[in-house]
Amino acid sequence: MWLGSLIVNVVQVVPVVGGPFPPVWLGAGRAQSVASRPVRVAVLVSGTGSILTAMLDAGVPVALVVADRTCPGLGLAAERDIPAELVERNSFGDDFDRDDYCRRLARELDRHSIDLVVMAGFGTILSQPMHDAYPDRILNTHPALLPAFKGWHAVRDALAYGVRVSGCTVHVAGIDVDTGLILAQEAVPVLHGDTESSLHERIKAVERRIYPETVLSIIERGTVLP
Repeated sequence: MWLGSLIVNVVQVVPVVGGPFPPVWLGAGRAQSVASRPVRVAVLVSGTGSILTAMLDAGVPVALVVADRTCPGLGLAAERDIPAELVERNSFGDDFDRDDYCRRLARELDRHSIDLVVMAGFGTILSQPMHDAYPDRILNTHPALLPAFKGWHAVRDALAYGVRVSGCTVHVAGIDVDTGLILAQEAVPVLHGDTESSLHERIKAVERRIYPETVLSIIERGTVLP
């Protein structure tokens, strides 16, 4: 259904903490009550914090900011008086223990009683321990209309293919990169003379609007999907 500018695909109901809300059915013979306290959102950053800024400006109640490296996003959190933690990667090479890192990250999020995890330009791919700790409660975005043009060079690939329309996707993060249930998408037309940079900037403008809208919708209803 249409929700403002969002295209919401109803596939599964996944509860987050918030409320008050009635119990929500997750599957056959399985129900989970949703508590009455506010949803606690963590934003994961690695860079300037532009998506974090968009979240805060839109009124998303960010309870925690976590970075995987020293970055301006941590400074932004300090300026806005938001608790912040550096869960630093010890390597960017082949010896990086991704599962160990994700266990450390999950422990830090749990220590702050986080309910919903929002990836905001986070430069570390999350592995099974994080998905086990936050099943279907990790959100991410992608600068294309998934399932088209997965991968790190989505904007470049879309231009090379010759599409006339690209866009932005907000989705539940899956264990595989650029997979997971789609929560929202908005098309961005490709203009004559577009470069990878010019198209990406217009996609990012859409991302900074529909991503906070999606998070706020989740908080309001208490479930990841309607």
